[in-house]
Amino acid sequence: MSILVTGGAGFIGRWLVKQLLEDGYDVIVLDDFSNGSLENISEFKNNPHFQFIKGDIKDAELLSNVFNKDLSHCFHLAADIVVQQSIDDPKKVFENDVTGTFNILEQCKSHFTKLIFMSTCMVYDKAADKDGIDENHPAKPASPYAGAKIAAENMVLSYYYTYNLPVVIVRPFNTYGPFQKSDGEGGVVSIFINNYLNKLSLKIYGTGNQTRDLLYVEDCAAFLIKAGFNDKANGEIINAGTGADISINDLAYLISKDKDMIEHIPHIHPQSEIMKLRCDSGKAKKLLDWSPEVSLDEGIKKTRDWIKTKLEQGEEHE
Repeated sequence: MSILVTGGAGFIGRWLVKQLLEDGYDVIVLDDFSNGSLENISEFKNNPHFQFIKGDIKDAELLSNVFNKDLSHCFHLAADIVVQQSIDDPKKVFENDVTGTFNILEQCKSHFTKLIFMSTCMVYDKAADKDGIDENHPAKPASPYAGAKIAAENMVLSYYYTYNLPVVIVRPFNTYGPFQKSDGEGGVVSIFINNYLNKLSLKIYGTGNQTRDLLYVEDCAAFLIKAGFNDKANGEIINAGTGADISINDLAYLISKDKDMIEHIPHIHPQSEIMKLRCDSGKAKKLLDWSPEVSLDEGIKKTRDWIKTKLEQGEEHE
């Protein structure tokens, strides 16, 4: 039996594929490169347990062919993930994130393939000042991206209750690390480090008082695998985070150590901003015995070293 990773050429997908291969699984990646890249998975191309298929999750015929390969698990990471793009083109994000997920669900149902659905912490309303966000925290579709993810989550759970399909919904908090883009579609840590190394200002949208719980990508991949291979997770929604948040202002200073490099600019979508995100991952600890292992300082160093190496090699890092 093989494991399918949709979006496996993306940032988190790449690390998930790496870990699955190291654990001895046969892995098939389906990706259309709308967010991922061939570079992310190039190191796996000669691995006999790895197969890559270029394709779109909206292509039902292609999915039918892919699922005929005796798949035990499908880690479904393929999605439109940029909040501003979802605001500019909500139809596109709906088709990719909701209709695409429906197509995956239909195939999983036909072949009784366990589905691990990648959702997001962006579905939540802001946390109270001192509280972390657990899985019972109110949801708030503050962007079409968040709305599409909530809709897809509900479809996923409906297949669990209606058809007894094994599924799990994972909500990692803000994930960062090597291989993440550092342009406008990337994560804040990668963008800040790249700008710092290039002696550019670290631009902060709005006040910078918004906080994020930053999860290192290898911890995220380990969480996904534990959720995928533990039957206790079936039918559950599970958070992953560190339990500590940091303001964007403090993050910028932690990376640059220079307030003069920090610049505040008008927010491009203030209506969709979540001012406080801090994870309560007690459920992941209880159900999966999962806890993050990489500290923020260590994760920033690993990410900085990777970006610095890319720059020194003269490669354009996007």
